[in-house]
Amino acid sequence: MKKLFIVLIIISSLSYHIKSQDKIRLTLPDVIQIASKQSIDAFRNKNMYLASYWEYRFFQAERLPGISLRTNPLDFNRYLKKEYNFETNEDEYRLREYLDSDVAVSATQNVGFTGGQLFLRSELGMIKNLSGAQNTSYSATPFSIGYQQELNGYNDLKWKSKIEPVKFEKAKKTFIQDIEDLRIRSTYQFFQLITAQIQKGIAETNYANADTIYNIGKGRFQVGTITQDELLNLELRLLNTEQALSMAQLEEKRTQASLNSFLGMDKNVEIECIVPNEIPALQIDPDMALTQALENNPEMINHQQRILQQDQNVKRVKAETGLNTSVFAMYGMSKSSEEFADVYGQPDKSQRFSLGINVPIADWGRNKGLVSMAQSNREIVLATIKQERIDFEMDVIQSVLEFNLQASQVKNAAKADTVARMGYNVSFQRFLIGKINIVNLNIASADQENARISYLNRLRDYWSSYFRLRSLTLFDFENSKPLTVNYDEILEK
Repeated sequence: MKKLFIVLIIISSLSYHIKSQDKIRLTLPDVIQIASKQSIDAFRNKNMYLASYWEYRFFQAERLPGISLRTNPLDFNRYLKKEYNFETNEDEYRLREYLDSDVAVSATQNVGFTGGQLFLRSELGMIKNLSGAQNTSYSATPFSIGYQQELNGYNDLKWKSKIEPVKFEKAKKTFIQDIEDLRIRSTYQFFQLITAQIQKGIAETNYANADTIYNIGKGRFQVGTITQDELLNLELRLLNTEQALSMAQLEEKRTQASLNSFLGMDKNVEIECIVPNEIPALQIDPDMALTQALENNPEMINHQQRILQQDQNVKRVKAETGLNTSVFAMYGMSKSSEEFADVYGQPDKSQRFSLGINVPIADWGRNKGLVSMAQSNREIVLATIKQERIDFEMDVIQSVLEFNLQASQVKNAAKADTVARMGYNVSFQRFLIGKINIVNLNIASADQENARISYLNRLRDYWSSYFRLRSLTLFDFENSKPLTVNYDEILEK
């Protein structure tokens, strides 16, 4: 609850700045927090979980008693009926007119152990003839109790009790994984914009430097210290940097609009991203990561669900193609009378027992083929799951090994960025005093830009790899504990 309160404060303060300034500065954690609360991806993830939750609640409700009321309060019927007149020895049409009304209350209970259904009913009906003698008749069944069951060996309720909890557990794990996948998408959007902003800054610096150098070159050309072709090269460089600046400005606007849309912000809000220069010092044990992935990843639970569903399908096909037997038994009390007060007095007993048997005699191998098909499909699924598990384990191990290299990659890229920036500054000063030509300056400028972008890419790769590992394992490596979510809090919103 405290954590949620802090997040709401952050978002509220950001909303205030957005309204008052239309310009905000965000770190990577800020972007992730906002995306987790107000992006369309977060909305979709939440409602996908809620759909799975209510599906599981529906399954639980099926196991509880159900009570229903059925009534037809008014049914008026007026028609002509063809009848034989024994007095005249002729067929004739006679008018029939009656009013019908009935009500019934029933309670049912599914029996999970057997797969049958137990029911209890109470019914009351009335018919009033509106022609002829205009008599009224009542019929009542104060109570009747019964049981119905398929005896083919397949219990759908039993299989649901095995599969539905596994499906819901998978949905809970998938929701946590979706949160981590949202972190990955947030990281991508964040670094798209920050790269565009850095490139724009580099382009602005390059343009300013090119303009300065061109003006210096014009002065040197006047005094004859550089040739005309060198001056033309300086002018060409100025035009190229101006074009590069225009493209960089356009790319920044595009990535700005993309991030605003992703975060659900107004299109006029200007976001300035802050480079995350610090990274946690993490070295992850591959075996530990694999253990956590096998325990927590929803794909492993999905494997369990698919195996259960294939076992269920084989069992169902065998039951449907073999000996089918059903039983229906009912016992109750009922009575009819022309007086309403008499229908509940000394009712008559009513019983019913039904046993149905369906035995296939000759199907020319059809049923055997259906069973063999179901068994073959099950074997295919089992083989596929086995291969998927091997691939999954390899993916986890490879992802850990790649992540463990990312920190050194970031460190080297940061050092290269610093060296390239210092090298360009030295080259620029040397060019101003005529120690190097424009070609060498262009090389130093390109090295600086490439080193800066490479550093940002290494940072992006580090955080993307880290969040992907969290998504694969559902484990918080910084705090050494599994990732969890307060599901009750989701239901309260």
